[in-house]
Amino acid sequence: MTLDFFLVAIPAVLLTGVSKGGFGGALGGIAVPLMALAMPPTQAAALMLPILCMADITGLRRFYGKWDVRNLKIMLPGALLGVLAGSLSFGLLSERFIALLIGAIAIVFVLLNGLTARAAAHPAPAAAGKGVVLSAIAGFTSFVAHAGGPPIMMYLLPQQMEKVRYIATVNLFFLLTNAIKLLPYALLGQFSLASLGTSLLLAPVVVLGVFLGIWLQDKVNHLWFYRIARLGLLATGVQLLLENWRG
Repeated sequence: MTLDFFLVAIPAVLLTGVSKGGFGGALGGIAVPLMALAMPPTQAAALMLPILCMADITGLRRFYGKWDVRNLKIMLPGALLGVLAGSLSFGLLSERFIALLIGAIAIVFVLLNGLTARAAAHPAPAAAGKGVVLSAIAGFTSFVAHAGGPPIMMYLLPQQMEKVRYIATVNLFFLLTNAIKLLPYALLGQFSLASLGTSLLLAPVVVLGVFLGIWLQDKVNHLWFYRIARLGLLATGVQLLLENWRG
């Protein structure tokens, strides 16, 4: 691991923790695009998975029992289908294609956040069909690039549930989804002693981020936090597309 790697990895992991702890994972897709600037995207995804599991477990105590069970019953079967699709297509995707996909996901993430922020005046009900489809997409993008946040936000945000309930639902959904991803990642040979060692080295950073996110929930202007972070994520996505589009 080089100095360039840590210069992008530490802020990316810290922001991931802050996002999971206080903002419902709204910036959960930022780590892999940033790390893909310094290492192959598949390696970045493998390195981040144990870190994401640590973040989910850290936030579990704060949000335990506050999640929406009805939505989780709709979302988890879809996530399983998406993870399965990601597992079966893993060997078919080149590093360049994955980098392009991650860049596109990062840009779409920012655009969708802008759209979902303008939620309807009246809360939408939980819908099984929409929930399964969007959760399956989330499972696939989560497997490929740990970027399952946008489809889940598209499904949950229109329901306008109470903030802590929303964060708790997202937390448990991704805790279980990330745990499921561990087995296929291991079977596909994505983990190595070096990557696990680096994940362990960065784990305290994501734990710090989760607690910082919990602390910041009621103390910062969410609007400006999201605006600045989305601009950074947008710039990263554009850079990945430009670098890999040229080949």
